[in-house]
Amino acid sequence: MSLEGRVRFMGSGVELYLPDAGGRPAALTPGFVREVEAQAGRMVSRCYQCKKCTSGCPVSSVLDYQCHEIVRLVQLGAKDEALRSQAIWLCASCKTCRERCPNDVDPAQVMDTLKILAVASGTPIGRKRVKAFQKAFLATVAVLGRAHELGSIALYVAGNPSSLPANMGLGLKMFSRGKMKIIPEGVKAKDEIRAIFRRARERAPKGGAGK
Repeated sequence: MSLEGRVRFMGSGVELYLPDAGGRPAALTPGFVREVEAQAGRMVSRCYQCKKCTSGCPVSSVLDYQCHEIVRLVQLGAKDEALRSQAIWLCASCKTCRERCPNDVDPAQVMDTLKILAVASGTPIGRKRVKAFQKAFLATVAVLGRAHELGSIALYVAGNPSSLPANMGLGLKMFSRGKMKIIPEGVKAKDEIRAIFRRARERAPKGGAGK
């Protein structure tokens, strides 16, 4: 879904038209860009849509909105559309966009902030399986102090059994090449890592879609 041709400037205001809106302008939330800027620690309003972030994005082909378009949604105040997008859950957080941005906007950080806001507000998750895998990954880190690929996959499949047939072939290849170890490696300072997760739980918003 592209924003090209969907933004209209009307006098001192702006209107955004989306395909599923029945020809009516989308609801915009004044001040949303300030909310995102405060949480992300980035001046999102500085983006002037040069599209350098999108041109270097390795997952652009699977996004419903491109990097620069997500930033534009935030600037316009299209809160609901930004929080419902699949793009924020498919972002690889590789930070290529940050390196390419001439104004240090860091679209990847904006994506992470939108994920936090989506969960806190109870917005339906755009890609539920991505969130499920993230939770499985973080669960192994919280217990072991580092990532354990086999453990993460086991937790993910346990919660999403329908994903097993599609991923079994790749999993066997990774296992045969030593990319997944049965016994996790130990790490130092597990208590420090667990303290990080404890502080995160204490700061997490109550309720929302994170359950």
